[in-house]
Amino acid sequence: MEVLLDTIFNIVSFIGIISVIVFIHEFGHYYVARRAGVRIEVFSIGFGKEIFSWLDSNNTKWKIGILPLGGYVKMFGDKNEASVPDFKKMKELSPEDTKISFHTKNLKWKMAIVSAGPIANYLLAIVIMTFLFSFYGMSKADSIISNVELGSVADKIGLKSGDKIIAINDKSIDQFSDIQRALALNNGESMSIKIARGEDQYSFDFTPDLVEREDIFGNKIKTHKLGIMSGEFKTEKLAIHRAVLASIEESYSMSVTTFSSLVQMILHKRGTEELGGPIKIAKYSGQSVKKGIHVVLWLIAVLSINLGFINLLPIPMLDGGHLFYYVVEAIKGSPVSEKIQQIGFQIGLILLIMLFVFTTFNDIKNTGLF
Repeated sequence: MEVLLDTIFNIVSFIGIISVIVFIHEFGHYYVARRAGVRIEVFSIGFGKEIFSWLDSNNTKWKIGILPLGGYVKMFGDKNEASVPDFKKMKELSPEDTKISFHTKNLKWKMAIVSAGPIANYLLAIVIMTFLFSFYGMSKADSIISNVELGSVADKIGLKSGDKIIAINDKSIDQFSDIQRALALNNGESMSIKIARGEDQYSFDFTPDLVEREDIFGNKIKTHKLGIMSGEFKTEKLAIHRAVLASIEESYSMSVTTFSSLVQMILHKRGTEELGGPIKIAKYSGQSVKKGIHVVLWLIAVLSINLGFINLLPIPMLDGGHLFYYVVEAIKGSPVSEKIQQIGFQIGLILLIMLFVFTTFNDIKNTGLF
């Protein structure tokens, strides 16, 4: 019974959290499209059979779908929810319809409309983190080692308490969280570390240990470990302008980490077992709600950045795929051919289905049921 209640709680939490993120993403598309004079036919949160819907004064249908795994804005001239052009309809547009169609807008407007979704996600994350850093504070610890674990990698290469880590793999280290990010991107290869010890500087090569530990929710995760401890973490409430800058830096760092991890997976230098799907997100959603509003907001920010980043990938069916077509159009001076676009959208759909199935399988496998 407890497992069932936890499952229901996780699902409800997931629906609430993901709906906020999806709404902001789709509203970005909606807002800029309306500014461009495009008629919006449908604004949907969720897919599949609608639970309920209503029409607004602009004849836009707002609806809630039964499958809370995303959303879409269907604009005039779209063939489907993925904004694939209705090529047949486009050839028969009247002068009046041409003015309100998405696909007849100039390149600048089309690129702005498509980019608006991911940009809205990044703005949401920045606003949330600015609030958290201003009202809850930002925790920081400098990169000075307070303690070295006996027998650890750090101990074996000769690191000592009081050493200040200034670079890892030639990348500057300013605070302890930078060390954690650098280790997170390790794929089992040797790394270099530069430290300051008094007036001298030393460099060492090392390969971090891969260990299993618990995250803040108690879930077991695999992470790379050097075997050092930081000094005391200090929490500081930032002024708004500093909080905004810190939020932008944090968003950028998360995006770089995600991109680097993705490249490593593509090059088979990193495993794909850490990829998670809806089951994993639902689990973390429920756990974050139990931890408090500040943890929920942080999860929304992280997921929003990930959604924005993924949608910018040049995969047909995603916003990045549309942008790629528009960039090609800008270069060659004419739209990508109808046949190429259709083939691209079909390939994109297959890739997205495969990704969904794979991540869901990962989620199920990680439950330990199989």
